[in-house]
Amino acid sequence: MRKDLAAALERVGHAFASYPRRAVLDGCPHCAGETPVDEHDLFSLSIRLGNTVGDRDDVKSLLPVLFRSLVEADDLDPGIVLGKLAHEEWRTWPPAEQQAVDQYLDAVWLALLSDFPSRTGVFGGAADFLDAVAHTGEGIERFLTAWDATGGVAADRQLASLVNDFAFRARRQNEALAAWLCRESTRDRLLAAFERDCDSPWADELADAHDQISR
Repeated sequence: MRKDLAAALERVGHAFASYPRRAVLDGCPHCAGETPVDEHDLFSLSIRLGNTVGDRDDVKSLLPVLFRSLVEADDLDPGIVLGKLAHEEWRTWPPAEQQAVDQYLDAVWLALLSDFPSRTGVFGGAADFLDAVAHTGEGIERFLTAWDATGGVAADRQLASLVNDFAFRARRQNEALAAWLCRESTRDRLLAAFERDCDSPWADELADAHDQISR
């Protein structure tokens, strides 16, 4: 694991340490009743946490283990986990807690852009992360800005992969991302990457992506 991501996980643990993890969570008696956390399937718990099982403090107490599982395993749905943030109105939380979440998301993003092919837990690449982070209730613009500032072969190949797999016919579903991909600066970046890597096995990926957004 990258040092910055490990440090971000430590900050998350510290930020939410004041919320003790309960062994048994209260639940809706008509839906599930009490749920023993230590013996419960983490995926199922993540679906019900904060809805029919537990409250906001329980969500906060479990964020460190959920966030760690997202980047170390592949058995959680990142959209469900990150959707807890929007559900619990995380931008009303204390600044230190918000900052810890922001730093975690930034570290995951940079980890994904630093390698290709990339996999960080459940996140198989840039597209997976951007789809999931939209569930936080905020836009993806800050991550696109960070992508602009992140150079290198891996980040360029991630960009080409996203372009080549992007459903431009369904662009209304994500107009911000479609507009960012179709910028002149994105085309210039892909062209420069192709010229740099024209003799590489992935040169066609870069060329195809450039052509895709130049039509």
